[in-house]
Amino acid sequence: MNTERTIVFSTKHQVTMKDQVTPDIDKDLVFMDLYQQVMPYTMTSKEALFALYTSMNYILDRNIAGDIVECGVWRGGSSLLAALILKSRNISDRKLYLYDTFQGMPAPTEFDVDKYGRTGLEMIEQYGDEVGWCYAPLAEVQAAFSIHNFDFEINFIEGDVLETLPKTKPDIISVLRLDTDWYESTAAEFEILYPRLSSGGVLIIDDYGCWAGSRKATDDYFDKEPKIILTRIDKEVRLGIKI
Repeated sequence: MNTERTIVFSTKHQVTMKDQVTPDIDKDLVFMDLYQQVMPYTMTSKEALFALYTSMNYILDRNIAGDIVECGVWRGGSSLLAALILKSRNISDRKLYLYDTFQGMPAPTEFDVDKYGRTGLEMIEQYGDEVGWCYAPLAEVQAAFSIHNFDFEINFIEGDVLETLPKTKPDIISVLRLDTDWYESTAAEFEILYPRLSSGGVLIIDDYGCWAGSRKATDDYFDKEPKIILTRIDKEVRLGIKI
């Protein structure tokens, strides 16, 4: 079984990622089949993908109302996993809302520093190419979905979420996955989308343990709203269920 993948952030920046052996996860053959299908399209860890897999089955088993939302799609692996689960369970009445610039990261703020002390601006200046850094063109992402012939609505919302979210958003959300890294975008996502997350719905914050801006936006929001327990999924990802 292949456990290595090449992560291409730009023409100047790529790394090889090797997933760890996880006996408790690896014995779930349904998940492992899905994992092999989406692995080329994501930099998310196996543990985090499994958390999304269990979250999707949780909201479906319990009939938690709402659509599936991902902010920060990159090549589409996580949202593709969600879509494949819907297809495998013959669910056609849920929509996907997938927000991304599809042209790389927008300008960071002073809050956007990674776990090693590198600023977002430094990363963009060092590793960005003529398009940007950490990008995947919309056409390539759509192609990864089109081969599966999904029979439910998938909305690709292109642009900075600061501009697109006020205009296009679902009424009710069952799974909300935030993966735009930076403070400003994550803060806007919380303000606009979290109130739409159903009670019992799942919140996934991909970069809480990696980018200080993502963590600050999360903590700032829950300083003024009822707190929920955020469970550590891996060194970066946190997950909670809205009460």
